[in-house]
Amino acid sequence: MMQQLILNGEARGRMQTACDMTGVPPGVLKTLVHLAPDVPTPMRDIATFFGVDSSYVTSLVDDLEANGLAERRPHPTDRRVKTIVLTPKGIEARERIHELMWEPPGCFAALSDAEQAQLLRLLRKLTDADPMLKGSTDS
Repeated sequence: MMQQLILNGEARGRMQTACDMTGVPPGVLKTLVHLAPDVPTPMRDIATFFGVDSSYVTSLVDDLEANGLAERRPHPTDRRVKTIVLTPKGIEARERIHELMWEPPGCFAALSDAEQAQLLRLLRKLTDADPMLKGSTDS
């Protein structure tokens, strides 16, 4: 049921809208959203998180840099490691993407305020119970 709301309902086109807003394809967009502002992220951590080859991460980061959304920087203690840091443009784009992607679909208006609050509590409970999402609730 959640899959229908997210993948087939009103929110279905949001990924494409976000890609259009930033001018990058979905894989690059997902990388942008994964990066935290002001936190240098080693490229190997991105590869591990997404379960992809490091050469693919290089291509993702190339696209982020080409669009002015992120930049490579040397690791502060290990010069063999490259980190990725969002640029101010990347931080702004990430914030706009979050606003777009996490806005509840209009159909949620069918729920009363009490039902919406209950749904939020239940979704937080599910998120907290998922070890892959532990600590990721931000609302």
